[in-house]
Amino acid sequence: MAQAHRPTGTGSGPRSPGTAPAAPRNWFLRLGAPPVAATALTAAVALYMSLVAFGNITDFGTNQQFVQHVLSMDTTFKDPDLMWRAVESPAVQNAAYVTVIAWETLTASVLLAATWFWITGLRRDAYDLARAASTVGLVMMLLLFGMGFLAIGGEWFAMWQSSDWNGLDAAARNVALAVFTLLVVHLPGMRRAGAARP
Repeated sequence: MAQAHRPTGTGSGPRSPGTAPAAPRNWFLRLGAPPVAATALTAAVALYMSLVAFGNITDFGTNQQFVQHVLSMDTTFKDPDLMWRAVESPAVQNAAYVTVIAWETLTASVLLAATWFWITGLRRDAYDLARAASTVGLVMMLLLFGMGFLAIGGEWFAMWQSSDWNGLDAAARNVALAVFTLLVVHLPGMRRAGAARP
């Protein structure tokens, strides 16, 4: 009686169940992994901050007026108990605005570097440097919009009282974006450097 032919691992014989779809399935699972989400979000925030800085540099006058009105408190309720906080010196106002632009530019640069670290880290499952750079850039963003706009602009200079020059909603959106991205960056499941697959 002829002996039945057993398929081997080579040649054109049938493969064992589950081996054929392994590569596509692994690729799909890898695409949906937390590091890929962190890469995409960091890249989106980096692009956003780059465009914000670029817009303020190339269209200097528009937001310069915003800073001037916020610091001078000329569109608030003008409560005498608060108006002593107003800064009316054009030189100080412009210095504050230039400082904001410089901070935005530095934040964008850090986040762009973090994006590159994520992209290179995806190839070797090493994300410590990317996570650290993202954290620095996102905390810088939180300081700018949380402390700078919400706390100092919104409360100290009473920006919440102004109907014309009020940036609180935009600042709150930026804080929410930075916080959400920061949470994704620190999700469990990110491999540490040195844990790369052989």
